[in-house]
Amino acid sequence: MNLVIDVGNTLVKLAVFKASKLQDKRIVERNEVLNHIRALKNDFPLLERAVISSVGHLSEHDVFEIKKQFDVLVLDAQTKLPFINCYETPQTLGVDRVGLVSASVKQYPNKNVLIIDAGTCITYDFITNENKYLGGAISPGLTMRYKSLNNLTAKLPLLKLSVPETMIGSSTSGSIHSGVVNGVLNEIDGTISQYHNKYSDLTVILTGGDSKFLSKQLKSSIFANSNFLLEGLNHILELNSNE
Repeated sequence: MNLVIDVGNTLVKLAVFKASKLQDKRIVERNEVLNHIRALKNDFPLLERAVISSVGHLSEHDVFEIKKQFDVLVLDAQTKLPFINCYETPQTLGVDRVGLVSASVKQYPNKNVLIIDAGTCITYDFITNENKYLGGAISPGLTMRYKSLNNLTAKLPLLKLSVPETMIGSSTSGSIHSGVVNGVLNEIDGTISQYHNKYSDLTVILTGGDSKFLSKQLKSSIFANSNFLLEGLNHILELNSNE
């Protein structure tokens, strides 16, 4: 059995897999990671292997303690991947993006796939039906856009994410919601349209913390999967464990 440890900007996702089947998932504070890992080890005694994504956000002590309990793969630029990486600067490619592309290879082999991860940032990653990862794009996420309007102006308030009541905002708050949310929706729909124009046979995956909010409002046809990154990281661990 495998343990996937996905360290984000603020929280950590822990997932237990038996082969490719998700058995358990927890979202925890970074300072509680070891406690939850011990609990998972008790609940799943057959846990033997682990993969750590974004290790730079974990303390050396935490990584050391995890390595004492598991056969650990630390995901980095040298890790064996299930696709041909055509990115010009592979050493700067985020491990989260690597995980997402790996999931697409596992679940949609030999297809043109665009993966959209709507989180702190919105990332776009494209892999061809020849299993070649070409790259994509990075833009600010919903929360980042709200915060930038507040931080970089003198009077605009910091608002929480909300569906705009109308396209035309009749108040400052309404205008901000319309600008942020509709801006992101049009960006995503427009990006999907650009890829469709070049690759007619295109599969689109939407994942990340804001995927549920956005999927209900997008015009484009997509597959929403909140566990896509975890599944991709598990696939990388399986690939490297079977060498």
